Amino acid sequence: VARLRAGEIPIVEAGLDEVVHDAVAAGRLEFVVGAATGAEGADFVFLCVPTPQDDDGSADLSYLAAAAAEIGPVLKAGATVINKSTVPVGSTSVVERVLQRPDVSVVSNPEFLREGTAVHDFLNPDRVVIGCDDTTAAERVAALYAPLDAKVVVTDAASAETIKYAANGFLAMKISFANAVAAMCEAVGANIDAVMNGIGSDARIGPAFLRPGPGWGGSCFPKDSRALVAIASQHGYDFSMMRGVISVNDEQHERMVRKVAAAAGRGVAGYHPLEGVRVGALGFTFKAGTDDLRESPALAILRRLAALGATVTGFDPTTAGGLDDVQAARLAGFGVAPDALGALADADVAVVLTEWPEFAALDPDKMLSVMRGTALVDTRNLFDPAVMRAAGFTYDSVGRQ
Repeated sequence: VARLRAGEIPIVEAGLDEVVHDAVAAGRLEFVVGAATGAEGADFVFLCVPTPQDDDGSADLSYLAAAAAEIGPVLKAGATVINKSTVPVGSTSVVERVLQRPDVSVVSNPEFLREGTAVHDFLNPDRVVIGCDDTTAAERVAALYAPLDAKVVVTDAASAETIKYAANGFLAMKISFANAVAAMCEAVGANIDAVMNGIGSDARIGPAFLRPGPGWGGSCFPKDSRALVAIASQHGYDFSMMRGVISVNDEQHERMVRKVAAAAGRGVAGYHPLEGVRVGALGFTFKAGTDDLRESPALAILRRLAALGATVTGFDPTTAGGLDDVQAARLAGFGVAPDALGALADADVAVVLTEWPEFAALDPDKMLSVMRGTALVDTRNLFDPAVMRAAGFTYDSVGRQ
């Protein structure tokens, strides 16, 4: 809170600093310690707290319940409490019970923002979902979004809560499908770019989220896909399709590890088969445009390579200025270079793990000049295979010959 009051935005998110600075300067935004302080006298209270995953895949609602308990006594009559957090079906009722305020409405209003483009996504939504059995309360919340001229989907609370999980589960499924087809393309000699372009041109399918890579990650897809399985299981349904989506993603990490091992001229059987191999990693975050390392496929792959004996040194644009405490903890065991070429210095194998544009702009000759080997595994298909091979790389990517 002190950092935010000082105008410092503690995360990487395009456009967020301008939005916050402008709102603070205009007197429309302030930061306080304590939920009750902000909720007292408010017409609308948004609950935007973490819902971390328990060991069984279900969502931990303790933060949500704690926030509701804190604001309950200070809410004014007629206030509307809005769940923005990703919560399992029935959480609206949980908040109602904790609040113990029959004179207050509780509405589900899940968010659909992508990290890296969150400000743009908020201001240009595909839809706004509002769930509440009280139509009047739903309309009050819908009115808040009127300036955005967005499609508003008004439904019951349980359906709104399900929409959020189902949307993320479907997107994760599309990525896993693309990665599974990429593996098939490598086996049969097809080109994943042509295949995805062909099926994505079908209006019933669409091209979004059909790009192959090292697997999906971040703070939403892994948590929400497992939560879908857990919620279904709790209600007597085996969501085997979603379990398959998760399995394909786990397998994709291992496929990328095998690619690196093959590029190094090693197998992956036995104990520490990558001993003595130096890996230069480009990217730590789960996607470009964010500093989020949670459930990053890049880190899952690098940890597996390190466990097999490889020495890993990497670089990410978000670590260029040094590591904060969170980054230092999550990157423990890896070398962190000050720039991309530093990460590739003396590497036997270079591996691209995050699709930062600055990596695509690297000069192949300069990359090779600092490396010990010539192998490049491009898990994001950032580079043109012909260009990289012409430069002298032994080049491998995902789903392309």
